Amino acid sequence: MDAAIIETVPTGMPRERARSIANAFLPARRWGNRYDYHYVQAKLRTDPLYPGVTAVLRDMPWPVLDLGCGLGLLAHALRADGQAQGYRGVDIDAAKIGRARVAAARAGLASVAFDAIDLSGSLPDHNGSVAVLDVLQYLPAAQQQALLAAAAARLAPGAPLVIRTPLAGDHARGWVTRLSDRLGHLSGWMRTAPRAYPTREGLLATLAGHGLQASCTPLYGNTPFNNWLVVASRR
Repeated sequence: MDAAIIETVPTGMPRERARSIANAFLPARRWGNRYDYHYVQAKLRTDPLYPGVTAVLRDMPWPVLDLGCGLGLLAHALRADGQAQGYRGVDIDAAKIGRARVAAARAGLASVAFDAIDLSGSLPDHNGSVAVLDVLQYLPAAQQQALLAAAAARLAPGAPLVIRTPLAGDHARGWVTRLSDRLGHLSGWMRTAPRAYPTREGLLATLAGHGLQASCTPLYGNTPFNNWLVVASRR
């Protein structure tokens, strides 16, 4: 992805679009738990992740396999951006997958599916684009390598592998990122603790080893985190 595109999305979604998506995560009853609703709205408004990723996938005809999809926000972001390609999200957290299905149905998202799958095991068959967003740091280095190999094998010719990940770094952004990931695990939001943060050089070398050309650009916007967007494809 061109750095100029990244510079146009330094922050998250507009307030009204974020709220519209978050409405699908409201509880069925007025007195129900609104955690997902508030989390989704805050996430979409402050994190440049989804504007950045939807810009990469725009005009791409291939279906998207979202590895580690969580609540399935990428599906909502794609549809809000006017993109209609097929989408399949998988995640180890069955509870999040259940809530993702409910929200997608409430929002009327077409051509969307979700499955509870352990990414350390076998992945679904797929031929298209692949997204790996905020996942790698929760896997040991060997499992990162295996997941990237599996993702590369599921790319259609010319289709993008889109990765958002924090990178290893001994600086303020790196420290804040590691602390935030640990707190996410301690709070119960993430089922696993952070295991290993890839380096830029190591990640690009791994992708090159699978025959992929890749770019790596910052995607932290106004947040304090050391997040980067990696876009790779087989030319």
